[in-house]
Amino acid sequence: MVLVIAEKNDAAKQIARLLSESGKPENDKVYDTPVYRFRRGGDDWVAVGLRGHILAPDFPRELHYADGEGWFAVDEDGEVLAADVPDTLPRPPFDGGLKKDGTPKKPRKPYLPDGIDIKGWKVPSLPYLVWAPVEKKPAEKGIIRALKNLAKKADEVVIATDFDREGELIGSDALSQVRMVNPDVPVTRARYSAYTKAEIDHAFDNLVELDQDLADAGESRQYIDLIWGAALTRYLTMARYGGFGNVRSAGRVQTPTLALVVERERERQAFVPEDYWVIQGMGEKDGEEFRISHAKGRFWKAEEAEEAFAAVKGATEGTVCAVTRKSRTSKPPAPFNTTSLQAAAAAEGLAPGRTMRLAESLYMDGLISYPRVDNTVYPSSLDLAATAKALRKVPAYAPVVDQILSGGPVKATRGKQETTDHPPIYPTAPADPDKLEPAAWKLYNLVARRFLATLMGPAVIEGTKVEIDVAGQPFLASGDVLKTKGYRAIYPYGLKKDEQLPAMAEGDAVAVRDVACEAKQTEPPARYSQGRLIQEMERRGLGTKSTRASIIDRLFQVKYLKNNPVEPSQLGMAIIDALDRFAPTITTPEMTSTLEDDMTRVSEGATSEAAVVDRSRALLAGMMDDLIEHTDDLGEAIADAVTADARVGACPKCGKDLVLKNSAKTRSRFIGCMGWPDCDVTYPVPGRNTDKIEPLEEPCPECGAPRLKVWPFRSKPYEQCVNPVCPTNREPDVVVGTCPVCAEAGRHGDLVAHKSEKTGKRFIRCTNYDECGVSYPLPQRGKLSATGETCPHCGAPVVEVETDRGPWRICVNMDCPGKEKKAKGAPRGRARTARKRS
Repeated sequence: MVLVIAEKNDAAKQIARLLSESGKPENDKVYDTPVYRFRRGGDDWVAVGLRGHILAPDFPRELHYADGEGWFAVDEDGEVLAADVPDTLPRPPFDGGLKKDGTPKKPRKPYLPDGIDIKGWKVPSLPYLVWAPVEKKPAEKGIIRALKNLAKKADEVVIATDFDREGELIGSDALSQVRMVNPDVPVTRARYSAYTKAEIDHAFDNLVELDQDLADAGESRQYIDLIWGAALTRYLTMARYGGFGNVRSAGRVQTPTLALVVERERERQAFVPEDYWVIQGMGEKDGEEFRISHAKGRFWKAEEAEEAFAAVKGATEGTVCAVTRKSRTSKPPAPFNTTSLQAAAAAEGLAPGRTMRLAESLYMDGLISYPRVDNTVYPSSLDLAATAKALRKVPAYAPVVDQILSGGPVKATRGKQETTDHPPIYPTAPADPDKLEPAAWKLYNLVARRFLATLMGPAVIEGTKVEIDVAGQPFLASGDVLKTKGYRAIYPYGLKKDEQLPAMAEGDAVAVRDVACEAKQTEPPARYSQGRLIQEMERRGLGTKSTRASIIDRLFQVKYLKNNPVEPSQLGMAIIDALDRFAPTITTPEMTSTLEDDMTRVSEGATSEAAVVDRSRALLAGMMDDLIEHTDDLGEAIADAVTADARVGACPKCGKDLVLKNSAKTRSRFIGCMGWPDCDVTYPVPGRNTDKIEPLEEPCPECGAPRLKVWPFRSKPYEQCVNPVCPTNREPDVVVGTCPVCAEAGRHGDLVAHKSEKTGKRFIRCTNYDECGVSYPLPQRGKLSATGETCPHCGAPVVEVETDRGPWRICVNMDCPGKEKKAKGAPRGRARTARKRS
């Protein structure tokens, strides 16, 4: 049996379909993991999809020290992991001070009798965290179990993950699990760039070896990002904790990217506008209007502008002095790589993160080639004419395709970056707009039109400039006309509309009206759009084609960035300003760009993973020393911004800030007043702890408490006042049935659906709860109605809840045997039904 290991389930399904002799592989499962069985070349094959990384890097819980052995850690399996901790860091025993009777105190965490706790978030543990060994732990235990089961029976294994650093690492990690149960099985690698039959057949007919250097480069990035992210995030969060709920994330690439945005914002704030004046009006010839402007453009002195305007004020006619026509050529664009695709899509309203998610979906559906590429030169092996011909099935493209194919040999433009791993992004099959969601079609349409544009000729634009004398003052009118469409026939993105001037010749009279002198000011540097920020990250060597979009998404998630064009939040600016002051190297692109170069050298076999990771540790360690020395200073520097980040509104009782905090006792979120203990106002946070929330500007009109916008997981957002007793949150009690436990005991008890005025949570409780203890949970949102029915399986009431998808009838007993039967063994939530026994 030949075992094919793909990166995702969808990929395994596609590969099995394309390789299968019948084209219809058999769907099966190994434990709970889907697999696809098929025949090829007379052999049995099975394809299994992973779920991305099946192993995740993490730190051990503790570091220990022993004389003669030095520092070490012990993993979950009892294996000893060596730790190369510098001799400059203190060793146990650590001094815990003395008790009143003079005996030594036990050192407090993170210090241990023989080492240090590095899992707990304590500042003194951070220098040790930087040097802690990294271990790989199972992230997908079910898939690993299925993979090992299949590997035991395999005669051959083919790694078919995506061909890039991350994909090679995923394949290498999967191979490590295979080797545990079948150490001698032959292993090869399939490299492909599209889910087409020709591409997949070629990849499996020309198998190669797994590139361990490329996998090591991916793993070095994984380790370095873990070490830097963990150390910096913990430091910034602990430097100013105070119970505020938000973790202050930081990272090797994330922080310098934020610094770019803050740097631009500081430039805008420091910008001093200059006054200038322009003189403009309207001209008319043969009934056609056009705009005219003074030939000087900007007047930097008011008196000069006033003098020129005085001469033309009230003018009604001008004379054409000269007409100049000049043609210019617009070359067709280069093929798309990841960065240029993200930039072009951002200009069409698709954020980079969403663009990559859509591109991945289109790739998996076999509609475009692999979307994570640097290459901007089509390989000679790509049949450009055949690819264009396939697009003829899309009616909107057919006329242009015919034009391309009838013009002789098909040639394409070439970009500046040429690599050999994957071709530029191009359409691999025609798409039906009626079968794609609008955003996916928008992106596919962009990719397809870009591909066709790279096969076409240049566009020719004719520009016309007319010089007009108005009362002795020189004025200009200009217009552009697309004379030869060229590639613009299929690629209209960024094309300005024609601005055609009427026919004019030297000596013609032109009607003039509405001439005015306008006072203006120079504008500060523009903020980055998300697309422009991606391009700037690439130019500065920050991140990779695969990570840049997710880094920007992360900066938005932690509220360091907002809006588009992108601007930093108060907290984002405070973080960068503080780091610039106390550890400036962290915010510079040069630092992370150097590490990126090191990882490229790993992929080329020029250096080792261990050497690069150790170098990054040493670089971070020096910075952490400076940061820890100034922990209190940095905490004060970001104090106001941290409070602002946690603020949800003003306290209706005392007027001070209400902030989102974490309870040290329960670890749950709540809203509390900064005036505590003098002001005891607190509110629960709507929704679950994992729900994203955002404060609304206007307080509740009923009670004055803050209002929040809540984004539940996979549900539509909603707005709610945080005050549980606010009239907008009150719900009438609803009797939904009678208590079966009380009925058995010979008494009557009503089951009442109630919303707590303390917590804002909904539940059903018996009126005799103190005696029977019967209580059921309820969905927290949606209008609730009694049906008068009871569940045939358990006797609990059946209620109806209005949801976004319509009415939902449920048995409220989460332990109902009927639900167990329906779930057929699937995991389910536990009930919160409590029953007291007499």
